[in-house]
Amino acid sequence: MTVAVVGAGPVGMTMALSLARYGVPTLLLDEDERTTLKGSRSICVQRASLEVFDRIACGTQIAEEGVTWTCGRTYYRDVELFQVCFPASGPERFPPFVNLGQHRVEEILLERVESEPRIDLRWRSRVVGYRDGVLQIESGGELEAEYVVACDGPHSTLRKLLGLDFPGHSHRDRFLIADVRAQLPFPSERRFFFDPPSNPGRQVLVHPQPHDVWRIDWQVPPEVDPEEERRSGRLDERIRAIVGDTPYEIMWVTAYTFHQRMLPRFRNGRVFFAGDAAHVMSVFGARGMNSGVQDAENLAWKLWGVLDGWAPPSLLDTYDTERRAAAAHNLAVTDATMRFMVPRTRAHRLARHALLRLSPYVEPLRRFVNSGRLSEPFVYRASPIVDSGGERLDVQALSFVVLAPREVETPRTPVPVEVRRGEEPVFVLVRPDGHVAARTDDASRLPELVALAVAA
Repeated sequence: MTVAVVGAGPVGMTMALSLARYGVPTLLLDEDERTTLKGSRSICVQRASLEVFDRIACGTQIAEEGVTWTCGRTYYRDVELFQVCFPASGPERFPPFVNLGQHRVEEILLERVESEPRIDLRWRSRVVGYRDGVLQIESGGELEAEYVVACDGPHSTLRKLLGLDFPGHSHRDRFLIADVRAQLPFPSERRFFFDPPSNPGRQVLVHPQPHDVWRIDWQVPPEVDPEEERRSGRLDERIRAIVGDTPYEIMWVTAYTFHQRMLPRFRNGRVFFAGDAAHVMSVFGARGMNSGVQDAENLAWKLWGVLDGWAPPSLLDTYDTERRAAAAHNLAVTDATMRFMVPRTRAHRLARHALLRLSPYVEPLRRFVNSGRLSEPFVYRASPIVDSGGERLDVQALSFVVLAPREVETPRTPVPVEVRRGEEPVFVLVRPDGHVAARTDDASRLPELVALAVAA
């Protein structure tokens, strides 16, 4: 039984590779001739996403090619307000964040896709119709699949074909982005500036990338056009305010508007929506691509369980329950950030201005300054298939795993389970996506807890 994945971006390729890892044949469709993405775009790869990529044999490569950063600094004008730092090393296999341009992430994923015999990748396959598991392709012909996963971005064709609303709102201001190559004396860290002299009343964000490339985001009025910025010399002035007299090369420039939108349901019959096709949000806090990758991870093992026969079809409904809750959380966090960055009323602007002006002198006020809460894996605490826990552990497996405090027989269940020695004093049941499904000190409950974890 084949699963069709529509959209060969990072989420779609992660989806196809994750299914292939479980032995599920996948048809991967994209309307372009080949991935031609340019620029950094979704630049920050979070540790949980690196763990997902590691399951599909490319996490180490992405981590090694990217720039690791462990500190984020926030400034008001030229005064540092606070910093958020992570340990440079620890028990984890991957760093908290790695910066690598989305175009390179896609190239690495594509190499894996093209080497995977269970994935049938078809370019120039624009979907123009869908009905009951049958996809109509613009170039002619029909393709049938047991399930379809729409990973076709914020302007999702499948979402439109099914007539689904995509409620939410857009922010007025735009952000101008440039990837700039320059040898700068800056450390590898995230720097966020409120109201800098070079962009008064708005923000500037600077991120390091490999090979002396720096990603710079400027908050700008909605009428700003990137090409006119280049022609007029204004873009050069903006860059010079960051790099000084250092020679530089512009690698890529664009502008974008922030949208905050989410589907009311991530499942419509045999069609599932993942990544930007299901939810779009502000990039501040690195919650866009990372949340889409975790959508794919969540859905892949559930489709495998149902198609392989050891999980009931009801398990698929929990994809919507769990990942829509994660998206709602991310939207709430990013919306609060954008309300602070782009105040909606004059009163809000005045209040924010006062807060920023006083923060350098009144340290307790600094905790109210919002430059973007950094992404963390969502905890499925309220999920109907989680007895207790819900948090993520870095456990790599092609099955459920029981982390046991002592020797115990493998639970007798149709669900694939293996037992490993754990460090906690209780039995910890971990799902194939690394999230904890249950904890218990009673080994006899394990078959019951495994059944709950697959909605049986």
